[in-house]
Amino acid sequence: MSKKRKKISLIVFAAAFLLFLAGTFISRPTVHSESIKEVMKDAVLHEHARIGFIGGMEVNPAVISAYTVTAIILIAALILRFTVIPKFKYVPGKIQTLLEEAVGLFQGMARTNSPDRNKFLSAYIFAAGAYIFIGTIFELLGLQAVTTHGESIALPAPLADINGAIAMGVMSYSVILIEGIVGNKVRGAVQALKDFSLPISMSFRLFGALLSGALVTELVYYFFGLSFGLPVIVGVLFTLIHALIQAYVLTMLVSVFHGEATELHHGHA
Repeated sequence: MSKKRKKISLIVFAAAFLLFLAGTFISRPTVHSESIKEVMKDAVLHEHARIGFIGGMEVNPAVISAYTVTAIILIAALILRFTVIPKFKYVPGKIQTLLEEAVGLFQGMARTNSPDRNKFLSAYIFAAGAYIFIGTIFELLGLQAVTTHGESIALPAPLADINGAIAMGVMSYSVILIEGIVGNKVRGAVQALKDFSLPISMSFRLFGALLSGALVTELVYYFFGLSFGLPVIVGVLFTLIHALIQAYVLTMLVSVFHGEATELHHGHA
């Protein structure tokens, strides 16, 4: 980088810092209508922030987020399947390279941890990892919804709701159990059933990690009333870090336990 570019970068950084600093002193303290205890409780339980759904049902905002994220993934998959994948070349472009690297990552994880049976596993952990990552960064979009009380709220990450996390944990354990039975009969079932606490641990690990990021962000927004840029930075960093870490952790756990359940034991001659 040339000296001129370095000077320009320093000037831009200094200007941004001064802008944030000025905003900190100019901004007025936020007047809260509810205590921090109520804010944190509502972020976890969503007792008051309910959204009207089909048939007049009242559901948690995370349900709307889950359907929205699922629709986004399915539509993106269809677009890629019919517009990008047919144009793949021997010398890959940027999009093709990105897709091949993502697929290769999960295929390699599945083959390494579950060498005896991994075709369905690689597809499942790819889908689960994509859902966790996209679902977590989904809250950065700040899509608004109106509650049954007429208040406007931003849609949260689907897995920040305990029900969504439990559903992901139970589904992952079901994949391990069914694949163990299909690939290794009784031995596979016994191996999977030995880890009966696995869906609980996966569910609460996923829920706890994502919720901690949401709660930290809530705390920053609540107490830093004079902050002009800190809440945005903290929120984005926590969201991105949790998206990457939790997608990796869950897919790794599923592939490892799947490998144990489907491992073939050959008799000695």
